[in-house]
Amino acid sequence: MEKEFLTLIQKRFPVAQRPFAELAKTLGGSEEELLALYKRLKDEKVIRQTSAIFDTKSLGYKSSLVAFKTDDIERAAEIINAHPGVSHNYERDHDFNLWFTLAVAPDSRLGLEKTVEKLAEMSGTKEYVILPTKKMFKISVQLDVKGDRAKKERLKRAKKEPMTLEPIHYEMIKGLQEDILPVAEPFTPLAERLGVSVQALAEAAERMQKAGIMRRFAAILYHRKAGFKANAMVVWKVPEERAEAIGETVAAYSAVSHCYLRPVYPQWPYPLFSMVHGRSKEEVESVVAEMAEEIGVKEYAYLYSTREFKKVRIRYFSDEFAEWEAHHA
Repeated sequence: MEKEFLTLIQKRFPVAQRPFAELAKTLGGSEEELLALYKRLKDEKVIRQTSAIFDTKSLGYKSSLVAFKTDDIERAAEIINAHPGVSHNYERDHDFNLWFTLAVAPDSRLGLEKTVEKLAEMSGTKEYVILPTKKMFKISVQLDVKGDRAKKERLKRAKKEPMTLEPIHYEMIKGLQEDILPVAEPFTPLAERLGVSVQALAEAAERMQKAGIMRRFAAILYHRKAGFKANAMVVWKVPEERAEAIGETVAAYSAVSHCYLRPVYPQWPYPLFSMVHGRSKEEVESVVAEMAEEIGVKEYAYLYSTREFKKVRIRYFSDEFAEWEAHHA
């Protein structure tokens, strides 16, 4: 049941009055058993967080992957981590040794480029590249804990339904970002605080998902505790005229959680990025070798993470963004 449970909640955790009872209907067992299982997996740090995963761009935020080449990585990481729009920050085995994702709020006075410039200035970083998404092929961190997924899967892209966000929706977004506690009715406090029913909250969440504002409400796992000991950011030097077709092929591999096209620079010739997960380094590199043969690309590089400095979900529409800019702008 543990593997079935982890597989299910990575895809979808139900926004409902009694979500563990809903899960019990699918998995069998009882609400109490699944609550106890969820609590244990949280305590054992197998489940990192269960909350809404929102689409940064749909909320009006500007974001990018950024790579710094820094001599004092600990100091640079500390400065970068203090920005509320930094969700991921890793040391990677490359001359560009510090890689982070940064988002800035819709009302940012600095904007994305000036914020990166400020972080570079504060950390003494002389060389960096800003790598925003030009095209996104896949973003879906769902680890195959059962080991029964096909090696390649068809990518699904649902047609988005329009939705206008009202003030109550912004308050819902703030609340749905919070981690789910191991209690029978985890959404009741939020619904009561907003003066709505859990059913109304669930319906709004579903509308946001259909509109592409929320990607899904689901659990994210600690990779190593879930058995995935290796992951690499694999970057590919691909010809521009074939870049999109190659991106679609790479994204179809189930071992790939993220796949994007990004800009190139004289010092950075790799436009295609793919995050590949495996139970070992050998497994990762076996999958990459298979991809390379299929797409006919010989020039690619592995960027293994050697340290994790930060990995959180951004708290959208929090006051922290304005406070950071007031202090540093």
